[in-house]
Amino acid sequence: MKHALHIDDAEIELSAIRAQGPGGQNVNKVSSAIQLRFDLQGSSLPDDVKQRWLQSGDSRLTLEGVFILKAQNTAPKKPTAPMP
Repeated sequence: MKHALHIDDAEIELSAIRAQGPGGQNVNKVSSAIQLRFDLQGSSLPDDVKQRWLQSGDSRLTLEGVFILKAQNTAPKKPTAPMP
């Protein structure tokens, strides 16, 4: 039997950050990535769940037990016109 877990919205921090990637005209002008931070150690999750997650080797967990997930949208490259 599976048990449902609930994470309160107040335990999740979302912020807009600058996207990584190749440079260009707008590289320093737009923030096109979102970072989610979740303090596993300070969360309301059950201790056994915290321990399993901390021992999982998840590379998105910091040494302090903060889960960091980044999502960014990469615009597709425009096709270049062939040289005549």
